[in-house]
Amino acid sequence: MTIHVGNAPCSWGTLEFGSTQEDRTGYTSMLSELAESGYTGSELGDWGFMPTRANALAAAFRSRGLSLTGAFVGVKLRDASAHAHGAETAVRTACLLAGTADLLGGSVRPFLVLADDNGTDPVRTHNAGRISAGMGLTDDEWAVFARGAEQIARSVRDETGLRTVFHFHCAGYIETPEEIDRLMALTDPALLGLVFDTGHYAFGAVGCDGIVGALKRLAERIEYIHFKDFDPAVGERVRTEEMDYFQAVGAGVFCELGQGCVDFPAVLAWLRERGYNGFITVEQDVLPGMGAPKESAARNRAYLRSIGLE
Repeated sequence: MTIHVGNAPCSWGTLEFGSTQEDRTGYTSMLSELAESGYTGSELGDWGFMPTRANALAAAFRSRGLSLTGAFVGVKLRDASAHAHGAETAVRTACLLAGTADLLGGSVRPFLVLADDNGTDPVRTHNAGRISAGMGLTDDEWAVFARGAEQIARSVRDETGLRTVFHFHCAGYIETPEEIDRLMALTDPALLGLVFDTGHYAFGAVGCDGIVGALKRLAERIEYIHFKDFDPAVGERVRTEEMDYFQAVGAGVFCELGQGCVDFPAVLAWLRERGYNGFITVEQDVLPGMGAPKESAARNRAYLRSIGLE
């Protein structure tokens, strides 16, 4: 069993939504800082942030000794008319992932990380971290959502051979523990896995206490892991001040690892007990211009070493 540690463009303020090309750190600087901070893999980030040709992308990763671990694709899955375009986008992205991985060689096969079109619905965006009855999908929308996720995962598998994992995410329609469980119950595990994001789970569940229990409950679907911490004090401010999702991120709801309430030693122990083999991707979602990403990335890596994750 080997666990590797990667990071992602979102830790440098390059979110897959909510940022623009002009306010992003360039990909060459971001990848260099990531590698210098002790990580051995990175996700792709938003389409166009990094090269979109496999030869150029593989060269950027190879020169820094990095593996390509996955790419995030958001689709308005509750809208059946968005499924075909979503599948095209996902397959285009997966082709780049697979082609780059082939050029890099080795055993790492990246994931297509599928999600809702997070941050676009005003109700879900405004109420991230405090979702209540009446803010969710209807029964008909659940059926459409699940069918779309399966359709996209099938297309990615058939065209590229890559696995698709679903990313539950605040400011989208799959945020709360109940919503995660329902989507898993409605979808075929042969088609769709799950990426478990510790910070988004804590935000959506309103606390960290249930994380290990959720890992155990969802164990058969979890194929990939995001390590993200959650600051409960900021979470309480988000609720009392009724911040929206982007305001919450700007307030630092996703803090440096070890500074929040996620019990990473317990999560790591569970992963090792399960025989997890692959990448853990560290994500500290920040908005463009927030903090000092390289320094935070280095501290996050040092924290993981301090709990035994070399």
